[in-house]
Amino acid sequence: MSEENQTQENQTVKHMASVKAAWDKAPEGPKKAAALKHYQAAEKAHEAENDEEAHNELKQASRALV
Repeated sequence: MSEENQTQENQTVKHMASVKAAWDKAPEGPKKAAALKHYQAAEKAHEAENDEEAHNELKQASRALV
């Protein structure tokens, strides 16, 4: 893995951790459920090494929690 890919990987992992922490603290309800769907999509995108899509889904998850 190149240094650039490793850096992007680290950013994605950090972003996922911060969104997951926010999700864990959120009260139960439709916003949390919507955020979970986006978070799960981000996990799938990350596994497929599509970090751009993962970040987009994480942003949507964050927005859903607001």
